[in-house]
Amino acid sequence: MRLVQLSAHSVDFPPPETALRQPEGLLAIGGDLSPPRLLNAYRHGIFPWFEPGEEILWWSPDPRAVLYPEERHISRSLRRFLRQTAYRYTLNRAFEQVIHACAEARQDGTWIGPLVQQGYLALHHQGHAHSIEVWSGDELVGGMYGVAVGGLFCGESMFSRRVNASKCAIMTFCHYFTAIGGEPIDCQVLNPHTASLGAREIPRRQFLQQLSRLSQRQLPPECWLPQDLPPHDVDLPSLLME
Repeated sequence: MRLVQLSAHSVDFPPPETALRQPEGLLAIGGDLSPPRLLNAYRHGIFPWFEPGEEILWWSPDPRAVLYPEERHISRSLRRFLRQTAYRYTLNRAFEQVIHACAEARQDGTWIGPLVQQGYLALHHQGHAHSIEVWSGDELVGGMYGVAVGGLFCGESMFSRRVNASKCAIMTFCHYFTAIGGEPIDCQVLNPHTASLGAREIPRRQFLQQLSRLSQRQLPPECWLPQDLPPHDVDLPSLLME
C-alpha cells in the first residue's frame, strides 16, 4: 500500500480498501475541495481531514463509526432536558454561521480553516451540504453540519454554546432524517461523545456496502429546504403527510 498523490486534472480516488493501516485510513494527498471532488469522495466513503496550511489529506478508516437513528441512545436526563428546554430547531437556515461556529469551538486548534469552510459552503449552495441549528430565542447556541449522500448523512462537526445543544441537534435530526427516508449517520471515527449517543463501529467493507445501496436512494427534494424542525418526539411521519 502507498499514499496516492491526487491529480489536479481528475477527481477520481484510489479504492478505499487501499488506505494505509498507519496512520489508519489515510488514503490520498492533494487535490482540492471543489464540489465535484468532495461529492465524489463522499460517494466512495472518503472524507478530507488536515491541518490548515498543510496539504489536503483524504481518509477512509476501518472500522467506521456509524449512528443508526433507531439505535440512538437518549439518557433519561437528556430526554427530560429535551422535553423541558425551549430550544428551537431549524434546518439549513444558517449554514455559514454553523460551520464558522464549529471552527471556533475547537479551542485546541481546528481543521475547519477558511479553505474547508469555503469548500463546504460551495457544496451547501449546490444542495448537498446541510446544517441543523439550535436556537435559544434568536441566539444560535448549537448545531451540526454534514453532507447528504442519498439516504445516508455524513456528519462533519458539531458545536455547543449552551448545555446539551449539540446532543439536542443530533437527536432532533435523527428523528427527522428517519421520517424522510434516511438511515444511518456516518460519524467517521468513534469518540466518547458520539459513542455516548449510540454510535458504534462497523467494518469499512460493511459501511461501503451500505453506502453503495443508500447513495441510490432519492429523498424528497423539499426535505432539505430551509425550515423549522419539530421537536424529536413529534409524530413526524404523519406530520410530513399533511
